[in-house]
This record gives sequence, C-alpha cells and structure tokens, in this order.
Amino acid sequence: MRTRDFFRVTLISGTLIGGWLGMVPGVGSAEPASGVPPRVVADYVHAVIEADRTLYTTHVVQRMQETGIVIAAEGWKKRNALPLPAQMLMLSGLSVEEKGVGLQYRLASLRPIYERNGPTTEFEIKGLEAVEKNPDTPYTGIIKRGEKRFFKAIYADKAVSPACVNCHNTHILSSKRDRKVGDVMGGIIISFPLD
Repeated sequence: MRTRDFFRVTLISGTLIGGWLGMVPGVGSAEPASGVPPRVVADYVHAVIEADRTLYTTHVVQRMQETGIVIAAEGWKKRNALPLPAQMLMLSGLSVEEKGVGLQYRLASLRPIYERNGPTTEFEIKGLEAVEKNPDTPYTGIIKRGEKRFFKAIYADKAVSPACVNCHNTHILSSKRDRKVGDVMGGIIISFPLD
C-alpha cells in the first residue's frame, strides 16, 4: 500500500470510529456513561478477596502446618511464622488502602477477639447482624463521609478450615469457643467511592 493510500484509509477509519464513539453514551457527549452497578463491583472485589483467603488458608497455612514446615501464628513476625488467614486479609486491606484509590476492606465481627475488629458504625452493626442471619445475602448501602458518597457492602465471613476454628475457639480473648468449620465468624466489609 502506498503512503498516500495508507493515510487516506487511516483518515476515513478515524472519522468513522470517532463518529461511532460520539454516539456511545458517555464518550464525547454530555450523557453519562452507564457503568457497572456498585453491587456488582463489590461482588467482584469480594470474589477475589474470598478466593485469595481460601486458597491461602487451605493451600499455604493448612499444608505448611500439616507437614510441620512452618506454622501460622498470631505473633507471626516475632515467631518467624506465617500470618494467620485473618491477619493476611487485614494486611492486604491496609496495603490496598495505602494506594489511595478509595477502595477499603477489612474483617469485622460482632464478637471480635480484639476490639479494633468490631463494628465502627451503626451500618456495620446492622450489616453484621444481617449476614449472620442470612449469610448468602450481603448487606449493602450507600453511606456518606463528609461530602463524598461510598458504596458499602458486608459479606458473611465463614470459617473455611480447622485452623480458623481452632484459633477462635482457643484464643484467650475469644468470647465464643464452640465454632465449627462453615460458621459465620463475622463479615468482610468493602467500601469504595461513588463520586
């Protein structure tokens, strides 16, 4: 193809694509784009968190402890051990928050081992109560922080392995000592800005 023909085809293609994009809502127009609903975004984020945590718990922590290679322990830094699955999730949430994109997630419980892991708002109390009663349905809503709106979702956090249950049942600060695999331990709280 000659250079002049190449430029002609490029110009015509660019004009057609530009015209098509001008008709798409939100691209080159005043009409807002339709996006992914916030609940779906929260479901996506939760799916990744849940998969990572389950895989870390079963394929790393549980396997390492069964083979005696290394243990997971609350004082993991001092003991040269692995972080507990709950600690790993909390560390990951802090790392994401430090990136400054507005996404936040953490674990919370109505009966936390440490007070800092309890609910911090009325929304979180209601949400944790709701997912404890109906673990298959997240509790969601829009909240305000200052002038900004955030979508917030709370998903049931279930014990996925004996390591989770043993830690909670034997911890000196635990208020509940009869947990079983599959029990709702609390919730994974996810929030992100809408504005």
